[in-house]
Parts: sequence; C-alpha cells; structure tokens
Amino acid sequence: MGLPKMTDKKEVYLKKRKQAVHMLADVGMAVLLPLLMAYSLIGEAVHEWMGIFMFLLFILHHVLNFSWYRNLFRGHYSASRILRTIADLFLIPVMLALPVSGIMMSRHIFSGLGGSLSFARTSHLFASYWGFVLMSLHIGLHWRMAVGMAGNLWGRRKMGRGGILLLRVVVIFIALYGVYAFVRRQIGSYMFLQNQFVFFDFGEPRIFFFMDYLAVMCLFAVCGYYAVGGAALLEKRRKRT
Repeated sequence: MGLPKMTDKKEVYLKKRKQAVHMLADVGMAVLLPLLMAYSLIGEAVHEWMGIFMFLLFILHHVLNFSWYRNLFRGHYSASRILRTIADLFLIPVMLALPVSGIMMSRHIFSGLGGSLSFARTSHLFASYWGFVLMSLHIGLHWRMAVGMAGNLWGRRKMGRGGILLLRVVVIFIALYGVYAFVRRQIGSYMFLQNQFVFFDFGEPRIFFFMDYLAVMCLFAVCGYYAVGGAALLEKRRKRT
C-alpha cells in the first residue's frame, strides 16, 4: 500500500519541477523580448547572445509542450482553442526565421557565415516586429493557463474584488498607453516594412524605450486575454442554444 503513495509523490514532484522549468523559460522569454527590441541601445554583440538564449528558451518551451503537437489533430476545437492554435502556428515560423536571418547578418558570434545581407536584414526586421507582437499576444492567449500553473506551484492566493478591480484598471490604463506607444514607436510601419530602417533616439533615457515597449506588450497581451474570454463566452452561448 505504501509504494503507490511514494510513486504518486514522485509524479507530483516531477510534474511540479517540469512546471517550474516551464515557468522560468516563459518568464525568461518575456524578459528578453523588450531587451531584444532595443537592438542598437544594448549593443550588437549583446543582442546576438540574447538572441541565442531566446532561441534556446523557445526550443525548451516547445520540448516541454510537445503534447501540443501530439494533440494538434485530436479533440474538439473550441473557438478559444482555434484562436490559440492560429496564433501559435503563425508564431513558430516567425521565431524560426529570427535565428536564421540573425546568423546571416551576424558581425560577432557567427561572423563569416552570412549570406545576402540585404535579404537577411529585411527578413530579420519583419520577423522581429511580428515576433514581438505575436509573442505578446501569445502571453495573453495563454494567461489563464500560466496563472493556473503558477497557482499549482506556489498555491492559490485569493484577491478581493477591490484588488482585482484595481489591477484591471491599471492593466487597461497601461494597455491604452500602449496604443500611443505603438504609434509613437512606428511599430506598425516596421511590421509591414513601410519603414525598413529602425530609428533609435540615443539621447533618450533607455527607461522610456523599455516602458513604451512593455506597454505595447501589455496592449497585445490584453487583446489576447479578452479575445480568448470572448471566444469562450460565445462558445457557452452557442451550446445553450
């Protein structure tokens, strides 16, 4: 009778350890994302090393989520699952294009392995800004899952209605500022290659750059979060009718 209990404890321990590694990988990517967008502000060599680390975390993320690939053609596709799957399928080739184009235009770690510099630079610019937006959207689309995982690791802490309301107001305020930051930083023009030369104001305090990009991340994360919530609500109403 004692052996099954030990086995159960070991399984719980292994599951929690996997979730902890998963959480650290995801947090690491979220931290690296705005830093990588500050390409010229942090230096080319630092940018390349951060890019390598980001790609390794991306690989780890997918290894830990291998069941997603295994179940891709299984089960029911609800509206929220369709949203997540479409966003994830768009994100994968973008994230794969980044290291390839980055190696082609490398001046430090992979210097000498380059190809067409013009093509690589354009591809890297396109993939960088789409990757930034899609990863931010991905955070929001999977936010409920991340919160559930964090609750399993560290225990669930209930927040009062007042605290929840205050948090939502703050997040919405940041997201609204993110709309302004998105326009101010010309992110849309880089995404659609209307402007192929990224402007960096080297006289601006770097904290302002990171605040703006964090606000844009918040904007798309909020869009993803409420898109999933809205899709789930529509699914429930459809089932009732």
